[in-house]
Amino acid sequence: MSEERYIAAIEISSSKVIGAIGRVHDGGQVDIIAVEQEKCVETVRYGIIQNLEETSTRLSRVLDRLMRRPAVSPRRITGVFIGLSGRSLRSIPTTVRLTLPDETEIDDAIIARLRSDALNIAIDNTLEVVDGVPRCYRIGTLETTSPKGAIGNEIVADFDIVVCRPEVKRNITRVVRDKLGLRIEGFVVTPLAVGHLILTEHEKRLGCMLVDMGAETTTVSIYRKNALFYLATLPFGGRNLTRDIQSLSILEDKAEEIKITSGCAIAPDTPSTLNLNGVKVADVINHTVARSQEIMANITEQVTYAQLKEKDLPGGLICIGGAVKLNGMTDLMARETGLQVRIGRLPGYVVIEDIKGQSAEITQVASVLYAGATLTEANCLEIPRREEIPVNGNPDTEEEPEEKIPPRKPQKESNPNSLFSRLRRGLGSIFSNPEEEDDSLLE
Repeated sequence: MSEERYIAAIEISSSKVIGAIGRVHDGGQVDIIAVEQEKCVETVRYGIIQNLEETSTRLSRVLDRLMRRPAVSPRRITGVFIGLSGRSLRSIPTTVRLTLPDETEIDDAIIARLRSDALNIAIDNTLEVVDGVPRCYRIGTLETTSPKGAIGNEIVADFDIVVCRPEVKRNITRVVRDKLGLRIEGFVVTPLAVGHLILTEHEKRLGCMLVDMGAETTTVSIYRKNALFYLATLPFGGRNLTRDIQSLSILEDKAEEIKITSGCAIAPDTPSTLNLNGVKVADVINHTVARSQEIMANITEQVTYAQLKEKDLPGGLICIGGAVKLNGMTDLMARETGLQVRIGRLPGYVVIEDIKGQSAEITQVASVLYAGATLTEANCLEIPRREEIPVNGNPDTEEEPEEKIPPRKPQKESNPNSLFSRLRRGLGSIFSNPEEEDDSLLE
């Protein structure tokens, strides 16, 4: 049996910094053994770190608490996978083509060349390419998502190029690598990782919409024919509702509490006459209903921007994020989109062992962790080497050689036809290698 492998992942959002550690099994199961988080108000705005020192301090505390957990100690975190999200994250549809000699069989090299051409296509110089997701390939009259082995003299590929502002990755690197001295194992596009983990293949084939309602942003991902079709991030989230309530002369912490207990997305049939320490619940409801409807109008509009209609998404709407917990929000989603709505849950092969890790709150970081676990052989934790102390206790005497830790045995390959092997093959490339200057992506 191969030595256990551990993965560390972090997600830095506008409301919190959250870290998680997972233990990887040979068969593909991942156990989340430790989760820690810190509030991160005002240090990160719309997915971009604004205060490097403050973010570094908070992340350092999260990582320190993770390493003190009994399930982790005495291992130390040496590398992390990092989720990429935020206001600037979106997709740009791109088409590339290659002319081939007659009767050429499509192989991995040709597919890789198409992807490279797509990633290097000229875009706005204020944006950075972080991933490229193939939508479909065309060889002659054949349209397919699996072109390998087909024969033709030309191949055309439609890609969705995922981009964000360069500051997103740059500031994370300055915090994680430069200030904390950790190795960045990979940047993972969080919405793609979430989609691969919590959406079913049936939903993606039919056509569905994934909505992640965070504190300051809402990310909309649309899938069709088992591939990403559209990705956009809206500058609205749960904090907008909180700030609306603050306009009633309430401090933010109290406004957040009132939003959770008394706010709602759909106005009740009978207006409330309750009063909370001088605050009329009816006024709170008016604010939360108006803002919820505005957010939903923008979400619904993304279907139009993707040049689709609601009937093109029979797989329904799958939602995650803290703002989804607002009373009546899922009912509003169903009413405004006309789609069947469900709340996204982690699948059974991601096991949460830490009681601090509530599934609804760690979906994003768990998805980043799972991507790192299944798409790489990385090991993010190490047991520190212990120096031998001389018998006489005198440190000035000749030092004994360090205790050697045996090298990690190669992992035993799992059954290629197992569920987890099929999932791994289907994940695609959803993160980039920070060590490569051209930002090419790990396969």
